[in-house]
Amino acid sequence: MIIAGLNLDIVWKDKNKNFQLIEEQLGNTTADLFLLPEMFSTGFCMDAAEVSDQNEESLVFLKKMAKEKNAAFAGSSPVEDSGKFFNRMYFVQPDGQYAYYDKRHLFTFSGEDKIYSPGKKRVIVEYKGVRFLLQVCYDLRFPVFARNNDDYDAILYVANWPEKRVGAWEHLLKARAIENLSYVFGVNRIGIDGNNLLYPESSHFFFGDGREISDKKRNITSGELNMEELQSFRDHFQFLNDRDYFSIQ
Repeated sequence: MIIAGLNLDIVWKDKNKNFQLIEEQLGNTTADLFLLPEMFSTGFCMDAAEVSDQNEESLVFLKKMAKEKNAAFAGSSPVEDSGKFFNRMYFVQPDGQYAYYDKRHLFTFSGEDKIYSPGKKRVIVEYKGVRFLLQVCYDLRFPVFARNNDDYDAILYVANWPEKRVGAWEHLLKARAIENLSYVFGVNRIGIDGNNLLYPESSHFFFGDGREISDKKRNITSGELNMEELQSFRDHFQFLNDRDYFSIQ
Protein backbone atom coordinates (compact mmCIF):
# COMPACT_ATOMS: atom_id res chain seq x y z
CA MET A 1 0.00 0.00 0.00
CA ILE A 2 1.31 3.44 -0.97
CA ILE A 3 0.51 6.35 1.34
CA ALA A 4 1.11 9.94 0.26
CA GLY A 5 0.91 13.04 2.44
CA LEU A 6 0.48 16.53 0.98
CA ASN A 7 2.63 19.20 2.62
CA LEU A 8 0.07 21.94 2.06
CA ASP A 9 0.60 25.67 2.53
CA ILE A 10 -2.95 26.19 3.79
CA VAL A 11 -4.63 29.45 2.78
CA TRP A 12 -6.06 31.07 5.91
CA LYS A 13 -9.85 30.73 6.16
CA ASP A 14 -10.38 30.05 2.45
CA LYS A 15 -11.94 26.64 1.87
CA ASN A 16 -12.48 26.92 -1.86
CA LYS A 17 -8.91 28.06 -2.47
CA ASN A 18 -7.55 25.18 -0.38
CA PHE A 19 -9.73 22.67 -2.20
CA GLN A 20 -8.40 24.04 -5.48
CA LEU A 21 -4.77 23.87 -4.29
CA ILE A 22 -5.16 20.26 -3.14
CA GLU A 23 -6.53 19.20 -6.51
CA GLU A 24 -3.77 21.03 -8.37
CA GLN A 25 -0.90 19.87 -6.17
CA LEU A 26 -1.89 16.23 -6.11
CA GLY A 27 -2.09 16.37 -9.90
CA ASN A 28 -1.27 12.97 -11.38
CA THR A 29 0.10 11.57 -8.10
CA THR A 30 -1.15 8.06 -7.41
CA ALA A 31 -1.48 6.35 -4.04
CA ASP A 32 -3.80 4.07 -2.12
CA LEU A 33 -4.25 6.61 0.66
CA PHE A 34 -3.75 10.38 0.65
CA LEU A 35 -3.25 12.36 3.88
CA LEU A 36 -4.00 16.06 4.27
CA PRO A 37 -2.92 18.22 7.24
CA GLU A 38 -5.01 19.20 10.25
CA MET A 39 -7.73 21.72 9.37
CA PHE A 40 -6.66 21.48 5.73
CA SER A 41 -9.59 23.62 4.60
CA THR A 42 -9.02 26.66 6.85
CA GLY A 43 -5.79 26.51 8.82
CA PHE A 44 -5.68 25.96 12.60
CA CYS A 45 -8.22 28.65 13.34
CA MET A 46 -10.07 29.41 16.58
CA ASP A 47 -12.79 31.44 14.82
CA ALA A 48 -14.93 28.33 14.75
CA ALA A 49 -18.27 30.06 14.18
CA GLU A 50 -16.84 31.70 11.07
CA VAL A 51 -14.92 28.82 9.49
CA SER A 52 -16.55 25.56 10.59
CA ASP A 53 -18.36 23.41 8.06
CA GLN A 54 -22.11 23.86 8.30
CA ASN A 55 -23.02 21.58 5.40
CA GLU A 56 -20.18 19.03 5.38
CA GLU A 57 -18.27 21.00 2.76
CA SER A 58 -14.95 19.33 3.54
CA LEU A 59 -16.49 15.87 3.63
CA VAL A 60 -18.13 16.45 0.25
CA PHE A 61 -14.75 17.53 -1.15
CA LEU A 62 -12.98 14.46 0.27
CA LYS A 63 -15.61 12.17 -1.20
CA LYS A 64 -15.13 13.82 -4.58
CA MET A 65 -11.35 13.43 -4.42
CA ALA A 66 -11.54 9.83 -3.21
CA LYS A 67 -13.80 8.91 -6.11
CA GLU A 68 -11.68 10.72 -8.70
CA LYS A 69 -8.40 9.29 -7.40
CA ASN A 70 -9.86 5.86 -6.58
CA ALA A 71 -8.04 6.16 -3.26
CA ALA A 72 -8.83 6.85 0.39
CA PHE A 73 -8.41 10.38 1.77
CA ALA A 74 -7.89 11.47 5.38
CA GLY A 75 -7.58 14.90 6.97
CA SER A 76 -9.28 17.10 9.56
CA SER A 77 -11.55 20.12 9.33
CA PRO A 78 -13.45 22.33 11.78
CA VAL A 79 -17.06 21.14 11.90
CA GLU A 80 -20.22 22.29 13.65
CA ASP A 81 -22.37 19.40 14.83
CA SER A 82 -25.43 19.65 17.09
CA GLY A 83 -24.47 23.13 18.25
CA LYS A 84 -20.88 22.20 19.11
CA PHE A 85 -17.60 22.63 17.23
CA PHE A 86 -15.21 19.73 16.60
CA ASN A 87 -11.78 19.32 15.04
CA ARG A 88 -12.94 16.34 13.00
CA MET A 89 -10.68 13.93 11.11
CA TYR A 90 -12.36 12.12 8.24
CA PHE A 91 -11.27 8.88 6.60
CA VAL A 92 -13.09 8.58 3.27
CA GLN A 93 -12.95 5.56 0.97
CA PRO A 94 -13.36 5.63 -2.83
CA ASP A 95 -16.91 4.25 -2.65
CA GLY A 96 -17.99 7.13 -0.39
CA GLN A 97 -17.99 5.21 2.87
CA TYR A 98 -16.37 7.19 5.65
CA ALA A 99 -15.52 7.23 9.33
CA TYR A 100 -14.55 10.17 11.50
CA TYR A 101 -12.62 10.85 14.65
CA ASP A 102 -13.07 13.99 16.76
CA LYS A 103 -9.78 15.21 18.23
CA ARG A 104 -9.67 14.20 21.89
CA HIS A 105 -6.68 16.21 23.17
CA LEU A 106 -7.43 19.85 22.49
CA PHE A 107 -4.48 22.24 22.47
CA THR A 108 -5.01 24.31 25.62
CA PHE A 109 -1.92 26.44 24.86
CA SER A 110 -3.84 28.01 21.96
CA GLY A 111 -7.26 27.96 23.63
CA GLU A 112 -8.61 25.22 21.39
CA ASP A 113 -10.30 23.66 24.42
CA LYS A 114 -12.31 26.84 24.95
CA ILE A 115 -13.76 26.72 21.42
CA TYR A 116 -13.93 23.10 20.32
CA SER A 117 -15.39 20.08 22.09
CA PRO A 118 -13.25 16.97 22.67
CA GLY A 119 -13.93 13.63 21.07
CA LYS A 120 -14.95 10.78 23.34
CA LYS A 121 -13.52 7.69 21.65
CA ARG A 122 -10.60 6.21 19.76
CA VAL A 123 -11.33 5.39 16.15
CA ILE A 124 -9.70 2.63 14.12
CA VAL A 125 -10.52 2.19 10.43
CA GLU A 126 -9.76 -0.87 8.32
CA TYR A 127 -8.89 -0.28 4.68
CA LYS A 128 -7.40 -2.77 2.24
CA GLY A 129 -6.53 -5.12 5.07
CA VAL A 130 -4.71 -2.48 7.14
CA ARG A 131 -6.04 -1.15 10.46
CA PHE A 132 -5.43 2.60 10.92
CA LEU A 133 -5.65 4.53 14.20
CA LEU A 134 -6.79 8.10 13.51
CA GLN A 135 -5.07 10.87 15.50
CA VAL A 136 -4.82 14.67 15.29
CA CYS A 137 -1.77 16.79 16.13
CA TYR A 138 -1.67 17.30 19.94
CA ASP A 139 -2.81 13.68 20.44
CA LEU A 140 0.79 12.79 19.63
CA ARG A 141 1.94 13.90 23.10
CA PHE A 142 -0.27 11.34 24.87
CA PRO A 143 1.08 7.80 24.39
CA VAL A 144 -1.49 6.04 26.58
CA PHE A 145 -4.28 7.08 24.22
CA ALA A 146 -2.33 5.69 21.25
CA ARG A 147 -1.25 2.44 22.95
CA ASN A 148 -1.37 -0.53 20.60
CA ASN A 149 -3.62 -3.23 22.04
CA ASP A 150 -3.10 -5.47 19.03
CA ASP A 151 -5.89 -3.55 17.36
CA TYR A 152 -4.09 -1.50 14.68
CA ASP A 153 -1.17 -1.62 12.24
CA ALA A 154 -0.53 2.06 11.54
CA ILE A 155 -1.16 5.44 13.15
CA LEU A 156 -2.09 8.44 11.02
CA TYR A 157 -1.31 11.86 12.51
CA VAL A 158 -2.49 15.02 10.74
CA ALA A 159 -1.10 18.23 12.17
CA ASN A 160 -0.37 21.95 12.24
CA TRP A 161 2.85 21.67 14.30
CA PRO A 162 4.94 24.86 14.13
CA GLU A 163 8.69 25.26 13.75
CA LYS A 164 9.21 26.24 17.40
CA ARG A 165 8.27 22.73 18.54
CA VAL A 166 8.99 20.69 15.42
CA GLY A 167 11.79 18.74 17.15
CA ALA A 168 9.22 17.29 19.55
CA TRP A 169 6.95 16.39 16.62
CA GLU A 170 9.69 14.43 14.88
CA HIS A 171 10.95 12.62 17.98
CA LEU A 172 7.48 11.70 19.19
CA LEU A 173 6.42 10.31 15.81
CA LYS A 174 9.40 7.97 15.89
CA ALA A 175 8.71 7.06 19.53
CA ARG A 176 5.08 6.14 18.78
CA ALA A 177 6.31 3.83 16.00
CA ILE A 178 8.91 2.10 18.19
CA GLU A 179 6.78 1.62 21.30
CA ASN A 180 3.78 0.33 19.36
CA LEU A 181 5.61 -1.77 16.74
CA SER A 182 3.55 0.12 14.21
CA TYR A 183 3.85 2.18 11.08
CA VAL A 184 3.43 5.88 11.85
CA PHE A 185 2.75 8.54 9.23
CA GLY A 186 2.63 12.18 10.34
CA VAL A 187 1.69 14.85 7.81
CA ASN A 188 2.26 18.50 8.71
CA ARG A 189 1.33 21.72 6.94
CA ILE A 190 3.95 24.13 5.57
CA GLY A 191 4.18 27.90 5.18
CA ILE A 192 3.03 30.70 7.50
CA ASP A 193 -0.47 30.72 8.96
CA GLY A 194 -2.82 33.53 9.98
CA ASN A 195 -1.21 33.65 13.41
CA ASN A 196 2.19 34.30 11.80
CA LEU A 197 3.50 30.88 12.82
CA LEU A 198 6.04 29.21 10.55
CA TYR A 199 5.71 25.57 9.54
CA PRO A 200 8.71 23.91 7.88
CA GLU A 201 8.38 20.77 5.78
CA SER A 202 8.33 18.03 8.42
CA SER A 203 6.12 15.15 7.32
CA HIS A 204 7.53 11.71 8.14
CA PHE A 205 6.74 8.02 7.65
CA PHE A 206 8.32 5.54 10.10
CA PHE A 207 8.47 1.76 10.28
CA GLY A 208 7.90 -0.02 13.61
CA ASP A 209 11.62 -0.10 14.45
CA GLY A 210 11.96 3.69 14.07
CA ARG A 211 13.44 3.67 10.56
CA GLU A 212 12.26 6.50 8.36
CA ILE A 213 10.82 5.19 5.11
CA SER A 214 9.75 8.51 3.59
CA ASP A 215 10.22 9.37 -0.06
CA LYS A 216 10.10 13.15 -0.48
CA LYS A 217 9.46 14.75 -3.84
CA ARG A 218 8.41 18.37 -4.14
CA ASN A 219 5.43 18.85 -1.83
CA ILE A 220 4.59 15.14 -1.42
CA THR A 221 5.90 12.80 1.28
CA SER A 222 5.15 9.16 0.52
CA GLY A 223 6.09 5.62 1.40
CA GLU A 224 5.07 1.98 1.17
CA LEU A 225 3.25 0.13 3.92
CA ASN A 226 4.05 -3.59 3.73
CA MET A 227 1.95 -5.77 6.01
CA GLU A 228 4.08 -8.87 5.49
CA GLU A 229 7.18 -7.00 6.63
CA LEU A 230 5.34 -5.58 9.65
CA GLN A 231 3.95 -8.96 10.68
CA SER A 232 7.36 -10.59 10.37
CA PHE A 233 8.85 -7.85 12.54
CA ARG A 234 6.14 -8.26 15.18
CA ASP A 235 6.48 -12.04 15.17
CA HIS A 236 10.20 -11.73 15.84
CA PHE A 237 10.09 -8.91 18.39
CA GLN A 238 7.04 -9.68 20.51
CA PHE A 239 7.47 -6.67 22.79
CA LEU A 240 3.75 -5.89 22.85
CA ASN A 241 3.17 -9.06 24.86
CA ASP A 242 4.87 -7.32 27.80
CA ARG A 243 2.93 -4.07 27.62
CA ASP A 244 1.08 -2.47 30.52
CA TYR A 245 -2.68 -2.18 30.36
CA PHE A 246 -4.55 1.07 30.86
CA SER A 247 -8.16 2.10 31.15
CA ILE A 248 -8.80 5.36 29.30
CA GLN A 249 -11.57 7.49 30.77
